[in-house]
Amino acid sequence: MIRVHFTTAAGETVEANGQEGDNLLRIAQAKGLPLEGTCEGQMACSTCHVIVAPDWFDRLPPASEEEEDMLDLAAGACRTSRLACQIDLGSELDGLSVRVPAESHDMQLDRR
Repeated sequence: MIRVHFTTAAGETVEANGQEGDNLLRIAQAKGLPLEGTCEGQMACSTCHVIVAPDWFDRLPPASEEEEDMLDLAAGACRTSRLACQIDLGSELDGLSVRVPAESHDMQLDRR
């Protein structure tokens, strides 16, 4: 079991558990967090933008050039921004901490 700590825009902590190989976007969506993932993980949008805690950022594999290009379009992007669809969980990420930007909004959650 790999634990992930999400901090919402309101400052609440949401803990989620995943398995090795699970994708951060899918785990966040399963917890009802507002990460839309419009392109379904194809790296054609930035609607799954998260901000990785600084002490975890350097533990992630580097972002690809394509991911960097998409992050340039993300509202509220900063130095430790990543696309959740590009983060696959491994045991080395147990305890990962990320923040959901205030600009995040999932239109699908509005329809429920």
